[in-house]
Amino acid sequence: MSEGELSQRLDIGRTPIREALQRLARERLVIILPRRGVIVSDINVSGQLRLLELRREVERLLARSAARRATADVRARFDEIADKFEKSARRNDGIAFMRVDRAFNELCLVAAGNEFTVSAMRLTQSLSRRFWYHHYQQTPDMPETAKLHADIARAIAAGDEDGAATGTDRLIDKIEAFTRATVSNDFR
Repeated sequence: MSEGELSQRLDIGRTPIREALQRLARERLVIILPRRGVIVSDINVSGQLRLLELRREVERLLARSAARRATADVRARFDEIADKFEKSARRNDGIAFMRVDRAFNELCLVAAGNEFTVSAMRLTQSLSRRFWYHHYQQTPDMPETAKLHADIARAIAAGDEDGAATGTDRLIDKIEAFTRATVSNDFR
């Protein structure tokens, strides 16, 4: 589609459309083809695996920092989030999981108190979430993934930096295995 087509279709001026498309392009969600239009970027396994390399390191730092710096009120919220992850796992409710995951990610950013992780994490999490949402029905791992998230939330709530980091590594290991499994599922 072109900016003009989007502007007409959405009944919005071209400037906000252009700004939104530029942001989506910076986040690698679309590709702008000058004088030809805009296309949605590919969702591919090799890109996701490279993204997970970055995500592992940054999320480990984020989880440790959150466990160290979270206030008592924020720790209580992490316990509540862990309960919600466990509930979504029991019900195998992917939509509930996605909502809780978003709240968990935002709370981690707040609790960590490191403004430099915010932009890096928002990008990696949105790209990972897009990959997961596109493929999650191919492999029945959502309940396990929700439980792994709950483990991290509980470790942060307890102020357990090493537990939060270990939980993050287990989660990224699971996501990496899930990512690799999508390749074999795509060829069935």
